[in-house]
Amino acid sequence: MQSADQHKRRILITGVAGFVGFHLARRLLHDYGDRVEIIGIDNLNDFFPELKSGRLHELGVDSVEAGEVVSGRFPGFVFRKMDIADNTAMDSLFATGDFDIVVHLAARASARYSAVNPREYLESNIGGFLNVLEGCRNNGVRHLLFASSSSVYGMNDKVPYSEGSDASHPVSFYAATKRSNELMAHSYASMYGLHVTALRFFSVYGPWCRPDMAPYLFIDAILHGRPIKVYNHGDMYRDFTYIDDVIEGIIRVIETSVIVDDKKEASMLPFRIFNIGNSVPVRLSDFIAEIERATGRQAAMELMPMQCGDVYMTCSDCSALRDAVGYAPSTSLASGMARTVEWFKEYYKID
Repeated sequence: MQSADQHKRRILITGVAGFVGFHLARRLLHDYGDRVEIIGIDNLNDFFPELKSGRLHELGVDSVEAGEVVSGRFPGFVFRKMDIADNTAMDSLFATGDFDIVVHLAARASARYSAVNPREYLESNIGGFLNVLEGCRNNGVRHLLFASSSSVYGMNDKVPYSEGSDASHPVSFYAATKRSNELMAHSYASMYGLHVTALRFFSVYGPWCRPDMAPYLFIDAILHGRPIKVYNHGDMYRDFTYIDDVIEGIIRVIETSVIVDDKKEASMLPFRIFNIGNSVPVRLSDFIAEIERATGRQAAMELMPMQCGDVYMTCSDCSALRDAVGYAPSTSLASGMARTVEWFKEYYKID
């Protein structure tokens, strides 16, 4: 990432106990070793706490009682239990952190749950993101990368989605918070010259994925002989993207700290949006068939109508990221699903 005579690059990862945050931290620590110092924060809320503890264990952190925990496995990793919505704690973290790069992945996830408790999403996804923006602009952070979502494209039925596609009609409050993050970041780039990259993820799956995500739900149900709900009778398409490909894309952006002026941007700001997807939509019925092959078991399916607010197809146009950093996803669905099922069976001790 940089030569030995230069200082270690200090990277803050928010949401480090989450699905993407965990994989990113582990990959950076494995590949860059003593060339990086990573400070990871997470509030360890009640959103699947057992899995978060398991991820932290993989990063060498087994106790989070102390304010700051140095990994027992990776000397370059320090964990702090912290809520991004805590203004005072975040101000202190940034004031003393001397971060070069911030990768902001902490957020309340799940579009469905955002309809049940929108205030949590407002406090974390909007208020917490404001704290991150303020910390970056007040403390000389060189580059902020943050997780957006393909959900910002809403009911836009023109596929593939490119970064210039309409994103003005989100159909969930979660999607609205992510689009708001993009607009907030754009304003900070305009007002303060903050270098920011928004990353729109597409249907990420793989080992350690969230239990509320379709791949996990399907694998769990099939392995335990329970039926799965299949919406629109399996006739819908998703741009399923394996976690390793997503992490590769993030790291390429980190390595190059790419800030590309886009002539489509009205004010030529140091602000950029990138899609990170596989660009190969998979029919839901075919996705389930791949899980059946990987598990060696047949799914019992409850065929359901299309859900209100759901979209028929998602597909990413990743040409901008390819042109900027050479991003090229390489994991086939068969390979990615086999690895995911293997992890699931090993982690949950299923024969």
